[in-house]
Amino acid sequence: MNKTAKGLVAAARQLRAELDMLHFSAPVACVYNPLHYAWLAHEKYLSTYAHSPCRVYLLGMNPGPWGMAQTGVPFGEIDAVRNYLKIETRIDKPSVEHPKRPIEGFACQRSEVSGKRLWGLFSQRYPNPVDFFAEHFVSNYCPLVFMDEGARNVTPDKLSANETGLMDALCDRHLQQSLLLIKPEFAVGVGAYAQACLKRVCDSHQQLKDTTVCKILHPSPASPAANRDWSGQATKQLQDAGIW
Repeated sequence: MNKTAKGLVAAARQLRAELDMLHFSAPVACVYNPLHYAWLAHEKYLSTYAHSPCRVYLLGMNPGPWGMAQTGVPFGEIDAVRNYLKIETRIDKPSVEHPKRPIEGFACQRSEVSGKRLWGLFSQRYPNPVDFFAEHFVSNYCPLVFMDEGARNVTPDKLSANETGLMDALCDRHLQQSLLLIKPEFAVGVGAYAQACLKRVCDSHQQLKDTTVCKILHPSPASPAANRDWSGQATKQLQDAGIW
């Protein structure tokens, strides 16, 4: 494992422990932390693909229920993780599991649309993942999965400001550590929320002020715009930014 990967593994362990101390009220009824039960896969992702300097750092918001929640890999749609990234490990269970959102790991039959679109675009352009990761790295701002009583996904931007203050401080620090280790030229928010997180962190640290912050459209099917040729739109945004 190279020095950058070791640093990211240590930072992820620290964030995992710190987030365990937080508590959330309604609408949040259940929280999963895949940095615990899917740690083997997450650590393998970091140790296999993280290095520095890396030209482009792409940041998502938090895990989807059928992606990183199942595989421990950012935007971790199961087929992409298994067959493109070549990662498949044992996935354990969260300490408290919502009966409507079981963690089945690589046996899960559901597909994470956001991850399918994101890794689908990257694998089409870079059939060998080593070529993609030579210049890119993909991460998430927050590793936690939030669900309401009915197991509906609750994204971090829907949480109350009072409860997200400490979480954001911890995630900001982790993001800063990650950026300082990766040393990207471009920091790309996958969606407006992630872009705002990147801008906040880069603006607050002298060594990151020269990092170009931009965004691409989030591939979520909940976004009407993303359902109209997301791949083509994201490609154009990356080209317009001078990344591709």
